[in-house]
Amino acid sequence: MYILYGGKLTRSALVEQVLAECEVEYELREIDTSRQEQRSPEFLKINPAGWVPALVSPQGKTFYETPAINLYLAEKYKPGELAPVGADPDRGLFLSGLFYITGMIEPAFKRYWFPDRYAGGEKDAEAVRQAALGEVVDLYTVIDNRLSVAGPFHLGERFSLVDLTMAYWSEGFVHPDNIDHLSAVKHCYELVYDRPKIRNMRNTQRKMIEDFNRRQSSGTGGW
Repeated sequence: MYILYGGKLTRSALVEQVLAECEVEYELREIDTSRQEQRSPEFLKINPAGWVPALVSPQGKTFYETPAINLYLAEKYKPGELAPVGADPDRGLFLSGLFYITGMIEPAFKRYWFPDRYAGGEKDAEAVRQAALGEVVDLYTVIDNRLSVAGPFHLGERFSLVDLTMAYWSEGFVHPDNIDHLSAVKHCYELVYDRPKIRNMRNTQRKMIEDFNRRQSSGTGGW
């Protein structure tokens, strides 16, 4: 059985959704990032980088970096379904969409959620936060235009890991109501979270984000 190290307010929630779609059994071992448990000597033996999530295979191999974990799972357990593989004509478009989200949207969200990491002071932090929000909207507008033409999913009628990843980050878009004007994105988001295997995970994720907002407001931190 796989062992997933993560927990509340971490991207392990996305890995859990992929594991559910792949119908793979796993054990979740929660790491409390608010207490810096991911930097403990015990956890650093698992992932020396000191980040979660980390996934340990039944053979004892450790995988890290959320996009890499998810792509590995998708290709291993749902090839041709959750991830086009090999000479599949959708492979290039699939990788383009996935890397756009993980390479562009995720970093922008990091600047939105953690502006203090990129600013010299509290005053600058708010400017960083607002600039990041504007960037996220612009990036999502590109996706919305693509989906409007060739949707409802990134690969047309074919659901994939790209859509699941986008939907996960859409929930972090302050609140999904903020994507109301992006009708194609919102439709894709709703289709993803209507899938039976992950339907119940949306409320859990939303509660985590609300908890994160409370922590940020109180100054106790988040991820």
